Amino acid sequence: MATFMKVCTVLAKHKKPLFCLRRSNLSTTSVLAAFWNKDWKPGPIPRTPEERAAAAKKYGLRPEDYNALADGDIGDYPDLPLVARSWRDPFEDYDLPGEKRNFGEPVHASADIIGADLWDPNADGRYTYGQMLLYCALTFFGFLTAFLVLSPYQYFPPEMPKQYPFNNLYLEKGGDPADEPEIKHYTFKAPQE
Repeated sequence: MATFMKVCTVLAKHKKPLFCLRRSNLSTTSVLAAFWNKDWKPGPIPRTPEERAAAAKKYGLRPEDYNALADGDIGDYPDLPLVARSWRDPFEDYDLPGEKRNFGEPVHASADIIGADLWDPNADGRYTYGQMLLYCALTFFGFLTAFLVLSPYQYFPPEMPKQYPFNNLYLEKGGDPADEPEIKHYTFKAPQE
């Protein structure tokens, strides 16, 4: 609360409030507002051939290549083939070489899950699905067998019983003072002469 009060007093004493924007900041803000995400929002699903042609032109496609996605979640976005970056031509001169795509080129709606380091829908796997299932089952049943075979043989690391001070707390546990035993604790210190 004290910090808040200090900030309020500093702002009150300041000649020009810190939160007022200068004119240059306002002009920059108005320029940036023109490129807001509402400008990139997809339109409704096209119904007529004219709307299909306009949507194809919007995404840089030919009208005969344009098909809207079946689900209307993202409007008139085109249904593009699912091609990973690893299958694109590595020798082409791309605008974005890391992404292997050109500026303004539309991408698949799920392009964020396919990439050079992620899932590749076109790649042939190293193993077939049957082999993968077999190796998974062998691993699972191998661990299960090892657990069942070795569970009767419990392993307990060797350790000494816990040492307590004052003759193993004999009196504190309710022992008779006359019968108090002498318990010798061993240490790793050198013997004193």
